[in-house]
Amino acid sequence: DTFPDIIFPACVANTLVSCLAKVIVRISFSRTMLANRAAAAAAKLSRGARTMSSTPLSVLDPSGSPTVEATYAKMAENLEVVRKNLNRPLTLAEKIVYGHLDDPSQVPVRGETYLKLRPDRVAMQDATAQMAVLQFISSGLPKVAVPTTIHCDHLIAAEKGSKDDLATANDVNKEVYSFLSSAGAKFGMGFWKPGSGIIHQIVLENYAFPGGLMIGTDSHTPNAGGLGMCAVGVGGADAVDVMAGLAWELKAPKVIGVHLSGKLSGWTSPKDIILKVADILTVKGGTGAIVEYFGEGVDSISCTGM
Repeated sequence: DTFPDIIFPACVANTLVSCLAKVIVRISFSRTMLANRAAAAAAKLSRGARTMSSTPLSVLDPSGSPTVEATYAKMAENLEVVRKNLNRPLTLAEKIVYGHLDDPSQVPVRGETYLKLRPDRVAMQDATAQMAVLQFISSGLPKVAVPTTIHCDHLIAAEKGSKDDLATANDVNKEVYSFLSSAGAKFGMGFWKPGSGIIHQIVLENYAFPGGLMIGTDSHTPNAGGLGMCAVGVGGADAVDVMAGLAWELKAPKVIGVHLSGKLSGWTSPKDIILKVADILTVKGGTGAIVEYFGEGVDSISCTGM
C-alpha cells in the first residue's frame, strides 16, 4: 500500500513484506539522515545552477540534474586542494578520481588510503537492478540522489534470433520489467526497455563524458572509459549507497602506466593490447589498479577500442 504505483512481482512482494518488519526501526533512523543529506545536496546543486549556465551531463537526465559546468568546477576546486597536499604531478586517472573526493583535504596514498568519492552517475542492468532498487526503496527517499539508469539486456537469452528471443524475454520476465519500469518512473531512474540495446553501448553513446566518474552493477562498466571516463563495476550495495546520496568508499587505486608507441597495424586490434597487458600483469597484478594508456599509440585507437 505504501507504493501503489510500483508493480512488484509476487515473489518480490512476499519477500519485501517479510523483510520490512525486521528493518523498519533501522530504516526510520536512517531515513531522516539520508533525507537531510539529499536535501542538502539538492540545495547545493540549486545554488550552483543559479550561478552557472546549465548544460546537462546528458540530455536524457531528469530536470535539475548536475550540469557540465558545475561538475567540472567542483573537480577543479578539489584538484587545487589535492595538488597542494601531494605536491606532485597527477595522472589522468588520479585527476578524475581525486577530483571526485567528498573531502579533498584527505591525502590519498595509492593502494592504502580508503577514499570517499562522489560518482556522477549509476548504471544498472536488469538482473542486478532488482535487488538494488528494492534496497533503495527501503531508504524511504523520494528520488535518487544522482542520475541513475536501468538497462534491460541481461535477461534476454540468445537462442533463436533477436525477434524471437526478445518476445520470449518480454513474456518470461514481464513481472521484472514492470517492476523496474514503474519503480524507475517513481524514483527518477532512466529506464531502457528490452530491445533498446546493450547497456555498455548505450552508456557510451548517451551518458559517458570526459573526466566523469561512474559506477555500474556490471563488470564491463569500464567500457565507458572510451570517452575518458573512469567507470568502475561494483556490487548492488555500492550502487544503492550512491543512489541514496552517500559517498562511495574505494581504496585509492594504484596506477599502472602503459606507454604505447607507433600505431596498430591492420592485423591487430585494441583487444590484442589488452591481452598482452593481462598476460604481463596477471589478474593479481591488475587488482586494485587503474591501467592508464598514454603515448602516440593511443591516437590510433578508436573510442570503442579504448
